[in-house]
Amino acid sequence: MRVTVRLPGLLAPVVGASAVEVEAETLQGALDALVRAHPELRVHLFDESGAFRRHVLCFHNQTNTRWLESLDVPVAAGDVVTLMQAVSGG
Repeated sequence: MRVTVRLPGLLAPVVGASAVEVEAETLQGALDALVRAHPELRVHLFDESGAFRRHVLCFHNQTNTRWLESLDVPVAAGDVVTLMQAVSGG
């Protein structure tokens, strides 16, 4: 399935676009495909254990993935994965 991954403004310059399309059967597969195509994103999105960094949110369509038991949920053509980063400062 072709899935759109939307990137936050801080990461868009890393890949040269605010959204990319990947082929995947599951949400985890879409994230894996994103990092395979753009390995420089890994350090910004995931910690050493492979989990999302604390400040990164991921939505599959309208569902916050933090509430899912697993990222092995099926995706459908046209689904949107939105990645967001919390930004703070003082």
